[in-house]
Amino acid sequence: MNHHDDASRISATIGKYQSELLEDWVANLKQQMIRFDAAAEQATRRHCSQLLELMCSALRQGEIDNIEGRGWDEVRHLLTEISQERARQGSTPSETAIFVFSLKQPLFTRLRTEHAQKTELLADDVWTITTLLDKLGLFTVEIFQKSRNQIIARQQQELLELSTPVVKLWQNILALPLIGTLDSARTQVVMENLLEKIIETGAAIAIIDITGVPTVDTLVAQHLLKTIAAARLMGADCIISGIRPQIAQTIVHLGVNLEDVVTKATLADAFVVALERTGAAIHYNKAGAKG
Repeated sequence: MNHHDDASRISATIGKYQSELLEDWVANLKQQMIRFDAAAEQATRRHCSQLLELMCSALRQGEIDNIEGRGWDEVRHLLTEISQERARQGSTPSETAIFVFSLKQPLFTRLRTEHAQKTELLADDVWTITTLLDKLGLFTVEIFQKSRNQIIARQQQELLELSTPVVKLWQNILALPLIGTLDSARTQVVMENLLEKIIETGAAIAIIDITGVPTVDTLVAQHLLKTIAAARLMGADCIISGIRPQIAQTIVHLGVNLEDVVTKATLADAFVVALERTGAAIHYNKAGAKG
């Protein structure tokens, strides 16, 4: 089989029937895609037209069995843009692959017209274009998945940062309310946020409230101790609040040494201790009291 001849014939067929291929391709996509308003149709038509032109150019160079070759650089670049855009818009991998696969039927129809009396050539070209479009379709799915994974990773990082707010309670006093599981990745974000806030405010005390942490195991306790140690290196002491009876029993059972760490049952209790340590105090005035 002469791949160069196959590529030349297919390129010539696409060039000859380009406008008809474009219309049939867009019509096929319109039937198969869920979201296809005027804006989507305009974008799809533009992408289809660009891909047909770029495929013609790549095929004219005779490379048809290797879409990773330099001749297919522009095709891959366009498909990468399309796949990334669809990943951002919330499309599915199937919808992304359909963009390429929907070109098969219009192209097969034109090949049958071109090779009406040449069944051997028709069979060769149909197999060649099937293999090519399968590769291009799988390429779009791979790029789509990579893009989705990047988006998910970024969203997870943003959620981690949002779920670990450091609050300035008072002059020189910070609070870090933790809600949910404290794993290694989240501990790193907790440490970074806390240390940045300590540097920014010059705080002397940080209250780490674990009321919303469902369970404390050895790993969670180690993460807490690492955070406390890092804060101390920056000149801030830590108080742990939210120590419930079951949490206290677990910590004792695990043999975790919190002897040099002040622990309190509630954030309010920890706040009182923090005020005393910083030399501040809350004064309660009784209604009607003299002075």
